[in-house]
Parts: sequence; C-alpha cells; structure tokens
Amino acid sequence: MAAPNLLDLSRASQAAGSTPDPAAGLARRALYFLILQRECEDRIERKLYRQGKILGGVYVGRGQEAIGIGAGLAVEADDVLFPSHRDLGLLLVRGVTPAEVFAQYMGRAGGLTRGRDGNMHMGDMKRRIVAIISSIGASIPVAAGAALALQYRGSRNIVLNIFGDGATSRGDFHEGVNFAAVQKLPIVFVCNNNQYAYSTPIEKQMAVAHVADRAGAYGVPAEMVDGNDLFAVHEAVGRAAVRARAGAGPTLIECKTFRMTGHSAHDSGAYVPDEMWAEWEQRDPIARLERQGIECGWLKPEEIRAVRSRVRAEVDAAVAGAEACPYPDASELLDGVYAES
Repeated sequence: MAAPNLLDLSRASQAAGSTPDPAAGLARRALYFLILQRECEDRIERKLYRQGKILGGVYVGRGQEAIGIGAGLAVEADDVLFPSHRDLGLLLVRGVTPAEVFAQYMGRAGGLTRGRDGNMHMGDMKRRIVAIISSIGASIPVAAGAALALQYRGSRNIVLNIFGDGATSRGDFHEGVNFAAVQKLPIVFVCNNNQYAYSTPIEKQMAVAHVADRAGAYGVPAEMVDGNDLFAVHEAVGRAAVRARAGAGPTLIECKTFRMTGHSAHDSGAYVPDEMWAEWEQRDPIARLERQGIECGWLKPEEIRAVRSRVRAEVDAAVAGAEACPYPDASELLDGVYAES
C-alpha cells in the first residue's frame, strides 16, 4: 500500500485540530537546508568565484535543491550516499558544515579533501558520502557495487545514488541499473532531470518521452515526480527505500526539474529559451515550500525571515573561517595517497 501523503495528512490534522502536524517538522527542517544550499551556492558562484577566490569549476543546483534535500531527509543516517555535482544539500543534510564546504572550494586544509581538490569533488567516508566522479554516469555502477557489499554483509542499509538526465544516456547507466536489477540490490536511483545535459536538451538525448521509461527494460519499477516539490521527492524516495530494505531491489525515480542557471559558473545558459527561465522561476522549490508552509499554518512570514537571517549569518561566518584557514602543507602532499605496507 502506498505511503500516506504528508500534505493530505497535514490538512486532515489541521481540520481536526489535532497535533502534532506530521508535515510541519519536515517542512521546517527542509526549508532551512533549502535556504542554506541556495545561500552557500550563491556565495560561491556569484561572489567568491567572480572574486577569483575559488579554485576550479563551480556547478550549482539552483532550482533543484528539493531533490537532494528531500531524498536525504528520507533515508537513514547510515545509508550510503552517492551525490551528483548539484547535490550540496544532500551533504549538508548528512552533516557537512558550510565551513567545510567553503574551505573545500578555496582549496584550504579545512576542506573535505584537505586541499587536494578545489571544488565539488568531495565526500566523507565517515559520513558515508562517496565523492562524485566527474563523468557523472560512472557513479552508477560504483553505487551498485556499494549496494552489493551491503547486501553481502547482510546490512539493512541502502544506497542512494543521484545523477542527471545526461548520465542516463551513457553505458554506465545500463550496466549499473541492469546489474542492480538482476542482483536485487538495495539501491534507490534518483535522476534529477533538469532538461539539459550541459547544453543538450532532453529531446535530443533520447527518443522516449521520460527517463523513467527506460526502467522497464531492466525490470525495475519507476516513478516520476515533480522535482520541485519537496514532499513529492521525500515520499517517493521513502517508498523506494522501504522497498530496497525489504530485499525487493532497486527503484528508479525521475524528478522533473530545471537548472535555474548555466551548466557552470562560466556558462551563461544562452541556449535556454527565455520563456523557460520565466516558467521555472515561478516553480522555485524554496518559494513553493514557503507558500505551502504559510498556507498550512506550519510557518509564519517572520519565521521564514528569521531562517534567512540565521543562514546568512552562518554563511558569513563560514566564509570568514575558510578565508582564515591555511592552505595544505606541501610536506603532506602524499599523505593518504599510498597505503602503508
């Protein structure tokens, strides 16, 4: 049986005058992370990168924050995460701090790679986050391998693997999803279909109408959701996680969204029709959740303003801390590269 819809439960609870509201806590927690991701990435892309303080490229998730955050809040703390390059919110949900993020982007010793890399190639095995692979599709068979290891060990944990629509046009997608299906691996595949693989629109990538249509070839159940709806993402991933934990194998979830910026900080996105920018701006996941929160009585406008103020202060402090953080010592260059014999 399908899991109950949190928004429906919320309205029923509100009508009955009962407490606590089952959706209110999720809305408040998610809104904080949505605003935090947006503020961190705006500071990285629109300020620090332009000031020449960022080492390497910048690829942000503006407009699709609800996917990583909705999914991250639906899985357990010991589940293994394979984020894509636009899923900073997933890392923040798992406990990565803004200070670590800014130190990472500035190539400082306090970053997750301790200054070995200056951008989004970051993970933390202690937090069970596997760093992204630049060819995003290449993470899919690796994630399947991690799920096989969990299955082999008899763990109840699962793998959450997020990637873009472009990754589904690579051979890695076929290999990883097919292997996961045959082995009934405990993994949830989430595609953030943001309409463009760099500058290639979705209709020029594939002949089928939806990424989810591809799942049937592997015998994998699929679901399509509005990727800008935090609750829709959270509930779909929650259902798929329950299925994976029960030994029923993988699920593919296609989240329809839009990248409200160019592919990277150096890309203007001039290939995107003007009307698409305007259309998707109206579907901004942060504004949407704020409207829902006020409509359902979870949030007051002054509470939203307080969250935004808190986030700006946290980000200001994190940037200052990262700028004061030293660069890595050259004598440590080979540390962690070779295993000790």
